[in-house]
Amino acid sequence: MQFNEMTIHELRRLLRAGEVSSQEVLEAVLARIDEVEGEIGAYLALCREEAFAQAQRADEMLSKGDASPLCGIPISLKDNFTTAGVRTTCASRLLENYIPPFDAAAAARLKEAGAVLVGKTNLDEFGLGSSTENSQFHCTRNPWDLSRVPGGSSGGSAAAVAAGEAVAALGTDTGGSIRQPAAFCGIVGLKPTYGLVSRYGVVAAADSLDHVGPMTRDVRDAALMLQAIAGWDPKDPTSARQDVPHYEAALTGNVKGLVVGLPRELMGDALDAEVKEAVFGAANLLESLGARVEEVSLPNVEYAMSAFYIIISAEVSSNLARFDGVRYGYRAAEAEDTVSMFIKTREALGQEAKRRILMGTYFLQAGNYDAYYLKALKVRTLIKEDFEKAFQRCHVMISPTTPTAAFSFGHKTATPISMYKSDIYTCTANLAGIPALTVPCGYTQGGLPIGLQFMGKPFEESTILRIGHAYEQHAGLPVRRPEMEVKANG
Repeated sequence: MQFNEMTIHELRRLLRAGEVSSQEVLEAVLARIDEVEGEIGAYLALCREEAFAQAQRADEMLSKGDASPLCGIPISLKDNFTTAGVRTTCASRLLENYIPPFDAAAAARLKEAGAVLVGKTNLDEFGLGSSTENSQFHCTRNPWDLSRVPGGSSGGSAAAVAAGEAVAALGTDTGGSIRQPAAFCGIVGLKPTYGLVSRYGVVAAADSLDHVGPMTRDVRDAALMLQAIAGWDPKDPTSARQDVPHYEAALTGNVKGLVVGLPRELMGDALDAEVKEAVFGAANLLESLGARVEEVSLPNVEYAMSAFYIIISAEVSSNLARFDGVRYGYRAAEAEDTVSMFIKTREALGQEAKRRILMGTYFLQAGNYDAYYLKALKVRTLIKEDFEKAFQRCHVMISPTTPTAAFSFGHKTATPISMYKSDIYTCTANLAGIPALTVPCGYTQGGLPIGLQFMGKPFEESTILRIGHAYEQHAGLPVRRPEMEVKANG
């Protein structure tokens, strides 16, 4: 196995034993990028020079024997994390040449842990989309099938990890933007509890829904990444003052006594038959391991999609108002007056960003605020209460991560509503602010990965990591790699 195909914990052992250097691991990752990036398109920017400097520092830290588990590990960041001295575009022409003077909190913590930043990954513009087709620079392709999308909006991060172009990555999740692409690309994705990981320095899409989380090859790696980035941050007013447990220690493999809820509303007609079969198979396996599976109800979940898209559009319209050509970013050169400059500058936004701004502005108008936005907030409260009631009967809940496996390019772009339905099983966790984890749970007949979602009580990431790890260890899934990797290496 090549270094770029290993997990964090496998590389940790080799790095600490001195059997490999951080620079050698980085070279393997960069060689892989040179080999397949032309087909995948996972990155918007590579940081080769900076990465080698960071790898050298990591080797020095390792030589002293007090390095963290992430020391020397090549990682990538979604390109909506600000990075000092490195371009941060959000896949938008409005920020095409923006170079921030500071690091996002999560990026800074990874650097402090000795992780090596390989580059910034592609996304849907400003994180608005479910396929990475809304990037204004290029589309990212799914390593499992180059004719299919990697998911979104963290599609670049997911594809980079799946294709061996990074050992792990950070993404952001507003309605499923970590978990959906992780499921499409056959990797692990974790959306922590709202407030557990600082959002400082992350370009906001929707402040009350945005989450920062890891995208990795297995659950143990997700625990190690979360350990490094979790915790209170005084720079983030929504950051929670919570103790951070030892997440890796929770991976005992024992699920006996856990009650697993299976929400009947999340197993409906919209679900592909192969996905449904894989999820029920996972439930049966968990029962065989000693857990008890019970059907639970989330009666207001049927309104989740409507409430979610009203709330996110309203917050997006507010957040994107700052990109007006005045303070930073792109400014239209030819304009007669200030108002014309605003209009011409914002014409550079992509179609989906404009759609969300228009919807959000409509929902926030004086005559519509009560009828739409306020009502959506009330539905959000009802959904949160549904989860609280269900968690009185169970420790975790499971569901599909996505209704289908990865879809083809162009399949949903003409009908935005069908694209929005990709978030039908993931947006509920964002509305409730609870942690959610996706792990691979099988493959379609066409060989595409299927994702299984675990949802837990607020700040009980240890529990969903524990059960996700136990499932992963006993699922017995065949060891597969994306076909393009087989071709490229074979």
